[in-house]
Amino acid sequence: MIIVTGGAGFIGSNIVQGLNARGINNILVVDDLGDGHKCANLADADIYDYLDKDDFLARLSGQDGFGAIEGVFHEGACSSTTEWDGRFVMKVNFEYSKALLEWCVKRRTPFFYASSASVYGAGQIFREEREFEQPLNMYAYSKFLFDCHLRARWNAIDSQVAGLRYFNVYGPREQHKGSMASVAYHFSHQLRESGRVRLFEGSDGYGPGEQRRDFIHVDDVVAVNLWLLDHPGVHGLFNVGTGRAQSFNDVARAAIAWHRARGEDGGIDYIPFPDSLKGRYQSFTEADMSALRAAGYEREFMDVASGVTRYLDWLHRN
Repeated sequence: MIIVTGGAGFIGSNIVQGLNARGINNILVVDDLGDGHKCANLADADIYDYLDKDDFLARLSGQDGFGAIEGVFHEGACSSTTEWDGRFVMKVNFEYSKALLEWCVKRRTPFFYASSASVYGAGQIFREEREFEQPLNMYAYSKFLFDCHLRARWNAIDSQVAGLRYFNVYGPREQHKGSMASVAYHFSHQLRESGRVRLFEGSDGYGPGEQRRDFIHVDDVVAVNLWLLDHPGVHGLFNVGTGRAQSFNDVARAAIAWHRARGEDGGIDYIPFPDSLKGRYQSFTEADMSALRAAGYEREFMDVASGVTRYLDWLHRN
């Protein structure tokens, strides 16, 4: 059996789909369905069982072995970058992850977990080294601290553990995320509603809409996760991006092009940069992919034009 925490969420449900595509259905999904809308992400998936995240943690504490486990994909977390209840975030993201890590290490079960590019803060170098990390919010800090917890234990762990620092992920099954959904998702909806995309004016020396991020399609994220499952000798902290920064204007233009190809007009409006985000916003990210490439990962990543087209095709079908 394979366990996917956060399995009804964005990346987790896509990992479940990726496993299903391999003919793997013996999957235990762990999540919090307090927001029942997330069930839509699993409606077309085949799984073995479901457990609430609190019930799952209780069973871990009770030394419940769950039988033979081939791997754990730990995608569950409070992912809101605007959540400032630090006690809540640390309990859900840090303490929960520590408990699951301990459980996996004792059983020599491969453990793959979601970290985040947000750990780099406003820096300009995105390499998996402590000197380049300075988180700007509670979400980022919780991910950063778990990475540090793991670093201190590397030499004492003899099973596969890999942390994946996701950059700006977009793609199917993120509709439940609301304001935290990707800009590609929001741009498509804005174009349907008004024919106009809204982007921030300039910030941090970047012109209107020219803030740049490393945007990665969720299918590429799933491919990295499943590759790690196939390569038990690979462990460590890895950036998961494309290795190239593209502007928000690029994403907007890709979405507009998709809609125009269907006879729908579109344009861009620039809105004032919010005061609440000043000093807490990553105006530039670009993954240094050296570590993952050195580990042997060779597959190429989609650029924004191809990735956004693929995503909007999916949204149109669904």
